[in-house]
Amino acid sequence: MPSSRTVIRSPIPILTYHQIDAAPPQGAAFRSLYVSPASFARQMAFLRMLGYRGLSMSALLPYLKGEKVGKVVGITFDDGYLNNLTHALPVLERHGFSSTCYIVSQQVGKTNVWDRELGIAQTPLMDASQLRQWLAGGQEIGAHTRHHVRLTQTDGPTCVQEISLCKLELESMTGAQVQHFCYPYGDYTADHVSMARAAQFKSVTTTQRGRCQSGEDMMQLPRVPVLRSTSLPLLWLKLATAYEDRRRAG
Repeated sequence: MPSSRTVIRSPIPILTYHQIDAAPPQGAAFRSLYVSPASFARQMAFLRMLGYRGLSMSALLPYLKGEKVGKVVGITFDDGYLNNLTHALPVLERHGFSSTCYIVSQQVGKTNVWDRELGIAQTPLMDASQLRQWLAGGQEIGAHTRHHVRLTQTDGPTCVQEISLCKLELESMTGAQVQHFCYPYGDYTADHVSMARAAQFKSVTTTQRGRCQSGEDMMQLPRVPVLRSTSLPLLWLKLATAYEDRRRAG
């Protein structure tokens, strides 16, 4: 089990993406969470030009633990949309980047039903075969609970199942180890941190904004959101300055 204390020499950003696709019409709910394929391609080329290596959570782990030093950035995708495979994977492969996509195990091959009441369009999620294509492309999957639940609104025993069984279901589905977890909605308490640790995840990410600093708890890592409106100059600010760190709550 990794130590909860880290000795990072320089802050490490972990980027958060959701859908890599054309945005829905103006006025649509959560339109900001769509990054167009062209924008994503420009952003990855920009990272490469700046000298960053885009890494999955497993590949990033030695840097987060202070065992390696380098100009690196974590790349994560939440929810497991099929458009991550069709639009993001070719770009990641072109640049030799890896990433982690957090999957909702009981919704594999279905749609983002948890968003329906919010008015967000239903979009296909990767099925088991497509998850294996993702893995074969040098990428990684992580766990995002079984049903994309709000953990703080769910009873304890169910939370344990949502966290631990998601891992087991995804491993059975793909034959790949699942070592990283992401709290849906960034919604969690100290009890859920303990559950994730008990499930033997090596890292857990949140929606807390900021770059990873020395002393981070590996079970509560902050991330840097990349939105539809994120220009290349703003992306540079998020990566290389304290822009995101100042937005960290608490």
